[in-house]
Order: sequence, then structure tokens, then C-alpha cells
Amino acid sequence: MSKYLLDKFLFTVDRDPELVERYRTEPAETVAWWEANLANALLNCHTGEASTWQAFSARERAALAGHDYVALFELGAHPFLTLTLFIAMFERDHPEPLGFQKEYALRLAHFDLPYPDIAT
Repeated sequence: MSKYLLDKFLFTVDRDPELVERYRTEPAETVAWWEANLANALLNCHTGEASTWQAFSARERAALAGHDYVALFELGAHPFLTLTLFIAMFERDHPEPLGFQKEYALRLAHFDLPYPDIAT
């Protein structure tokens, strides 16, 4: 399991509007494509350097493919990264102000302090 890799996925997808839409409509395919093509690329590195060992666990892959932000929170994905990406994908489905944010808070309301560790 790699909280770093989860956070890297959330960070990189959220910063590309085309990837946001692709992840919204084809989550499993987008996760598989991202893992195969970007998981081992170094962040902010344009020299072609890459690592070769990083991969999602089956549980991480399932949570990402299922848009399961509660499971992602349990796995230690950073809540701000998760929230901003899922707002970009699903706020439009909630006509009331802060509609998705309220749903996010409601679905995570069963967590007590201390929250899962978000250190990478």
C-alpha cells in the first residue's frame, strides 16, 4: 500500500481537466491507464526519469475505480486532495450550494479522532 501513490493519483488527475472528466466517466480504465503510464513517472520531472516499482494494491485500485472516497480516506489518502478532485467531478450533480461537500462530510461523519494517518 502506498499513500504516496494514492495522493499522487489524486494530485495529478485533479490538475488536468481532461483527466478529471475521463476519471468521472471511465474510472476503472483511467486508473489502469494512469497506473501503467504515470504511476512511476517522477512528479514535475521532464527528463524521462522514472521509477519501476510503484503500483496500487488491489484495495487501492478498487477504491479509486469505485470513486469510493470513504475507502480512500480509510487508506490514508489526503482528505484535501480527495475532496478537491471529487468536487471537480461531482459538485455539478448537486444543485444546492456546497451540496457535494455536505455529502462528503456526511459520509465521513462516522470517523472519530484521531483520523487515519495521512503522512506519506
